[in-house]
Amino acid sequence: MAEGNGARLRLNPYNDWVEREGLIVHEGLACDLLTAETKFWPRLGVNGAAVHLRGRGDFSNLFLIDIPPGKSTEPIRHLYEEVVYVVEGRGSTQIEFADGRTHSFEWQPRSMFAIPLNAKYRLHNGDGKNRAILGTVTSMPLMMKIFHNDSFIFENTHFFEDRIGKDTHYNGSGDLTMIRPGSNIWETNFVPDLGSIELHTWNERGAGSSNLMFILADSNMHAHVSQIQAGTYKKAHRHGAGRHVFTVTGKGYSLLWYEGEAEWERVDWRPGVVFPPVENQFHQHFVTSQEPSRYMAAGTSNQRYPLTEAARVNSGTDAAQGAVARSVKDGGGQIEYEDQDPRIHALWLEEMHKNGVTPQFDKYETAPKVLTAAG
Repeated sequence: MAEGNGARLRLNPYNDWVEREGLIVHEGLACDLLTAETKFWPRLGVNGAAVHLRGRGDFSNLFLIDIPPGKSTEPIRHLYEEVVYVVEGRGSTQIEFADGRTHSFEWQPRSMFAIPLNAKYRLHNGDGKNRAILGTVTSMPLMMKIFHNDSFIFENTHFFEDRIGKDTHYNGSGDLTMIRPGSNIWETNFVPDLGSIELHTWNERGAGSSNLMFILADSNMHAHVSQIQAGTYKKAHRHGAGRHVFTVTGKGYSLLWYEGEAEWERVDWRPGVVFPPVENQFHQHFVTSQEPSRYMAAGTSNQRYPLTEAARVNSGTDAAQGAVARSVKDGGGQIEYEDQDPRIHALWLEEMHKNGVTPQFDKYETAPKVLTAAG
């Protein structure tokens, strides 16, 4: 932007790059990746789009990659990190390192993987009849804003050997570190199926809730999977921006609002739908399916490498994983069941009735009496 005497001020190198790439840009609160429009993206050699949702924040974004039947992306490497989630389709990833080592693995719907920083890779659609749809959450906005130089991002030859990880991290195996509920970590590069990986109980976030955190390619990217039991819902909480939430299994809806607001925004979700809650916006997830619902959240900054001091503080060392699962009454970011707006539970009961689902809060000792009685 030129202002006044022609000074170049308030530039956004990332947005300028998206425009140069000719990408379709999807905006709003949420996006259905299965129906979103894509077009040919020369850099990747397949179809794609940029997904710039309201809650993406300053550091992360989402690219939609749409690989036609039997096609492959062009080889690419880059100085931004990414977490890839397979929404639809089957195929494989081939990764090549500067020292000649290679890794490859096959993926399917609900697979998740990370590309080690600046490694060359290709994505192959192994189905000759159907497309493959992948959503990739990246740190591209942060890196492009810092360097604002395309060739440095995409043509840098530095070899980050320390990011490769173990060979077993590319075949679905990983290393589990048990810390505490909400902070247990699975370190890997590839998860074949987020719908079946074992999770760990985290009742502080809701009745019967479970969770698993990931460290992927020793990167700065965050990823975790949480499960909401059928016939229940999670407690409302808030945190920083940029956590792109993908539905893995089940269906339901989320309510989003800022402190002091009397009304909510609503997002209905099912596999294919992604949304990132906006900075410091309360959000609460409700299952309306007969089976449990899992979701994957990805963005920048994780437990190993907090990107900001606020992220470091909020990751915490106490049993409630910092502010994430601590009551707002105690300075945290969570609203306990007994403190929530009574209309929230009443609305959920209506949704349960419409969908023919029986509330199940009475199965869990952690459910407050006011809910077990009402449900």
